[in-house]
Amino acid sequence: MTTNQIKALQSRVGAFPDGFFGPKSISSCQQHLNDLKPNPNPWPDQSQESLRAFYGQPGDESQLVSIPVIGTFYEGTPLKTIRCHKNVASSLGRVITELAAGPFAWILSKYDGCVNFRNMRGGSIPSLHSWGAAIDFWSDKNGNSDHWPDLAEMPIEVMEVFSREGWVCAGSAWGRDAMHFQATL
Repeated sequence: MTTNQIKALQSRVGAFPDGFFGPKSISSCQQHLNDLKPNPNPWPDQSQESLRAFYGQPGDESQLVSIPVIGTFYEGTPLKTIRCHKNVASSLGRVITELAAGPFAWILSKYDGCVNFRNMRGGSIPSLHSWGAAIDFWSDKNGNSDHWPDLAEMPIEVMEVFSREGWVCAGSAWGRDAMHFQATL
């Protein structure tokens, strides 16, 4: 991001617009997105016990549904549906619909997956993708090790749409992996 883009982002999230996205800007961004979340937040915390109680067993195909999508592409191929966990289907559908109707509809052409039965990268516990409770967009510009917003390019406006549904936006939550959004606290 340019200095002016960082200043605009800082102004948007209530941080002093000095062009340096440091600890105070990070905290302001996290607070901004948390303030958009519903209260109470409908999603479970990230403990394996809470996830299993809310979503069931990871990889359980019987818990997955397909939601209709518009303007969504995977590797250039248009999609008619996305598979996800039945408990996130309505919420994810609202996110997709809002994105499709707005100026950031182009992000839907950068869809990179929802359901993927695997462990977390470098770990031994199931990824939220194993439940179909996480989704990725634009991985080529928002990689796992790309710091957001300096290197990663996920627009804050996309994060805001997900936050209004209570989803965690990885880019702001842990400063990297900005492609990743998950339905947890």
